[in-house]
Amino acid sequence: MGRHGDGRGWYGKVAGAALGVTVLAAGASAWTAQAGDVGGSSPRAESSATPGAEVKPVAVSIVHASDAGAHGVNITIDDGPDPVWTPQVLDVLREYGVKATFCMVGTQAQAHPDLVKQVVAAGHRLCDHSVSHDTTMDTRSQTYQSQQILDAERMITEASGGVRPMYYRAPGGAFTPHSRKLAASRGMRPLGWNVDTKDFERPGADAIVATVERELPNGPTLLFHDAGGDRSQTVEALRRILPSLKAQGYSFGFPVR
Repeated sequence: MGRHGDGRGWYGKVAGAALGVTVLAAGASAWTAQAGDVGGSSPRAESSATPGAEVKPVAVSIVHASDAGAHGVNITIDDGPDPVWTPQVLDVLREYGVKATFCMVGTQAQAHPDLVKQVVAAGHRLCDHSVSHDTTMDTRSQTYQSQQILDAERMITEASGGVRPMYYRAPGGAFTPHSRKLAASRGMRPLGWNVDTKDFERPGADAIVATVERELPNGPTLLFHDAGGDRSQTVEALRRILPSLKAQGYSFGFPVR
């Protein structure tokens, strides 16, 4: 899992500091590096966290595995929601009956709560992708990391109408032991990826499809984007990739929790 994106992304500085930083409770449960990485341990009927449910800690290790098993694929969509591209991505996913995990930036979720609710209503899962998509988070203080993670969790949960994110994906993969532990203590499994489609570079739909075909043997979790610029190539690539993978016998699931 390598880094992707550039600098602090396309979000720039966030106006108005997010509200307070929650302190990470001491005595969090310890987990082994492989805890929960075995496919099939996640209830398939659970598409989103239940509103108002108790927060239960999850494993701190970065997950890549799919709950759809050895021939499963996880579609993950980063950086939205976006009023132009998220609805188009949702349309393609609905057309092919595929559920995905949407890694949302807190400010984007706050700006477009209707889209967050649409994602949840369609049976997809939510993922915390920080407040402002700062890909240098791993070089910043623990207080800053905590603010980025916890305030984004709050923004996404409020925008969704009470459905919490079930994962945390660090911008650019900039995880730290602190960020993983904090996210896991909040019930958000740290989420990696195996196939970076590089769609954010807009290499063309053919190139995106070719990257998936070439790199899928590396693992089941595919990384796409629904914000940060023109995502028409992503939409077209998904329209070709999803039926192709189904024809090859792949099934679609969620990252193991």
